[in-house]
Amino acid sequence: MKGDTVISLENVVLDFPITKSSQTFLKEIFTRRAKESKIGKFYRAVDHITLDIKKGEVLGLIGPNGAGKSTLLRIIAGIYAPDKGSLSVKGQVSLLAGLGAGFQRNMTGQENIFLSGSIYGMSKLELTELMPSIVEYAGIGDFIDQPLRTYSSGMRARLAFSLTSHISPEILLIDEVLSVGDSSFKEKSMSRIMEMVKGDATVVMVSHNAEVLREICDRVVCLNNGKIDTISDDINEVIMRYRELSNLK
Repeated sequence: MKGDTVISLENVVLDFPITKSSQTFLKEIFTRRAKESKIGKFYRAVDHITLDIKKGEVLGLIGPNGAGKSTLLRIIAGIYAPDKGSLSVKGQVSLLAGLGAGFQRNMTGQENIFLSGSIYGMSKLELTELMPSIVEYAGIGDFIDQPLRTYSSGMRARLAFSLTSHISPEILLIDEVLSVGDSSFKEKSMSRIMEMVKGDATVVMVSHNAEVLREICDRVVCLNNGKIDTISDDINEVIMRYRELSNLK
């Protein structure tokens, strides 16, 4: 491994409450993942996960739909607090998920940059100096002064990635962001991630792209039903297990 442990999860559990009328609940009855507690029915999204991630490591997360990948990322990011177990994270964390998650749709692109950047401890002067580069990288031109609600999903994704890549967090969490945008944007995103990987950044990424996982990951974890099914630095082994679980050829 590359360095000291910067992310440590010990027997982490997270339950989501569900209602009897929920379609999700009916689905979970058949998959036997719905459980009873004193407070009612709940769905175990993350089930006793223990995992250590080293500084500078690139860890991939893969698994069937509903395996708990995105939920685990949000636990590491501090969005969800575990119901049981412990979590330790050492370093500045940035979660890049979906299409500009966390942006305010009624604020302009520029206002969102100042708001999001300030959350990561950057001054207005720093962000002002970086603004031209952020806008150029995102390729959104004059739209930077328009409300985010006028942006296409691809524009929001490009702006979110551009901002995060300029902040250069110590720990970068990526949730399928390489699946959005056109081919040019995907190539730029991949190149930027590779730059961060070669530096000191610790990266945890959810992706179903086997080529990407093979190229940049030190280890890959396959989750299934909220648990770690397989974890290895033999990337092909984990990908094969994922395909078995997902009934893919």
